[in-house]
Amino acid sequence: MPTQVGVGDPAPDFRLSDQHGRTVRLSDFRGVKHVVLLFFPFAFTGVCTGELRAVQAELPAFQNEDVQLLAVSCDSMHALRVFSDAEALDFPLLSDFWPHGTASRAYGVFAEDKGCALRGTFVIDKRGTVRWTIVNGLPEARDLHEYAKALEAL
Repeated sequence: MPTQVGVGDPAPDFRLSDQHGRTVRLSDFRGVKHVVLLFFPFAFTGVCTGELRAVQAELPAFQNEDVQLLAVSCDSMHALRVFSDAEALDFPLLSDFWPHGTASRAYGVFAEDKGCALRGTFVIDKRGTVRWTIVNGLPEARDLHEYAKALEAL
């Protein structure tokens, strides 16, 4: 697995499609908003669904005039659309489907043996620098209050 991007590193740029087919680039937010970047393994799985529901329940903390939330998985754009609609998620779900796992690999959170992203979270400031990060194992849900605190410190 490539080296994980760490605190103080420049956040690797990416260009991915969201669940509606719109192109999203990390660099589009540079100088405009902080970004909370969440990598998650698979749509429709228990832990991932629970995590994203929890984020949706507290969305104003993670998506507002100063912060943009971006959730990334290796699922197809079409699967992410159905998942987003089913769960009423009001934030971009980005498809790292093809070339498979390119963004996940750039951040060092692609699990080659599983073909999916690990639960990596990166708080990126407006300059494009990683200010906080954590990677949880596949079965371990994240504590979203940890990255809410990291955002408050920016």
